[in-house]
Amino acid sequence: MAHRLRPVELDFIESAPVRLVFTAEVRADPAAVYQALAEDVEGWPGWFSAITSARPTQDGGGREVRLRGGTRFRETIMNTEPGERYAYRIDETNAPGMRAMLEEWRLTPAGSGTRVRWTMAVDGAGPLRLLMRLARPGVGRAFRDAVRNLDRRLTSTAA
Repeated sequence: MAHRLRPVELDFIESAPVRLVFTAEVRADPAAVYQALAEDVEGWPGWFSAITSARPTQDGGGREVRLRGGTRFRETIMNTEPGERYAYRIDETNAPGMRAMLEEWRLTPAGSGTRVRWTMAVDGAGPLRLLMRLARPGVGRAFRDAVRNLDRRLTSTAA
């Protein structure tokens, strides 16, 4: 059963009880990476294997995302800065124990490509907080694989 999460603002990215932060570099430029993140929402399952479906909602102001294993998220887009930042808040989920969640993707030029930083900011019951901390290595691996896949996808379409 889905439940509503506490609505948080962008500053939650810095104050959340659990913050998972990962970085990687891609050869594509920030504009191309941003387009894949913010404008090609339905394309996420093609490069982020943990995601089975993603679709925009609210005339592009939100998203619905489904993960492998059955977790579902209903989200509100909180910030869009083309080529620099994409952030969204999870408003509703079927994941137990979660109270609040915000994710942010930051893009910065790096040499001839882009440095991608993904932050997951989470608040939840004690067991969920512990689980998130224990899951850090696996989430990091999923992020690195996703960014590697995205890089291949973007550089092969640019060629």
